Amino acid sequence: MTIGLTGGIGSGKSTVAKIFETLGAPVYYADEAARVLMNTDSNVIAAVKKNFGEESYNHGELNRPYIASIVFNDTYKLDILNSITHPATIAHAKKWIQQQNAPYTIKEAALIFEAGSSEGLDYVIGVYAPKALRLKRVINRDKTTPEEVLKRMNRQINEEMKMKLCDFVIINDEQCLLIPQVLKLHEKFLSDSDKKRI
Repeated sequence: MTIGLTGGIGSGKSTVAKIFETLGAPVYYADEAARVLMNTDSNVIAAVKKNFGEESYNHGELNRPYIASIVFNDTYKLDILNSITHPATIAHAKKWIQQQNAPYTIKEAALIFEAGSSEGLDYVIGVYAPKALRLKRVINRDKTTPEEVLKRMNRQINEEMKMKLCDFVIINDEQCLLIPQVLKLHEKFLSDSDKKRI
């Protein structure tokens, strides 16, 4: 089984993914994979250079500050970048998932619905945290301004809407305990996986 794991910026989906990993579930981190592919996949590199110029790369490495300065203020350019990286990451994830032999695999991605990668997943888990808490977490984590974080939040689909699209929602509001919520889903997925095998 393949389970999607998503949530808005600062929701704590990576923390939830690490708990699943501790329980033995292989986790595919889409953002990390996209970063690797932008430095290693020749088709991705060629497409980035074609759309953003040769200065997109410095000594064979993606020039992240240069790319960020373009896409952070231009949604059209961001859409172009996503149209290059999303299909490559989705294909890479499919290949990686096929190589796993655990009862279930987690695919952690911020833009599961936006990138159209929810197809083929057995379930999608949403990680929810109130906007004010997410804002605070990202400001502290990235040492950035509230304006920058809000800009990034506004590029993702509405959090309440996203949670409605999910099959399960884990609440990460620093009030509800995370581990019991993850354990409950872990047991459900193991049970569902056993039924599938029969």
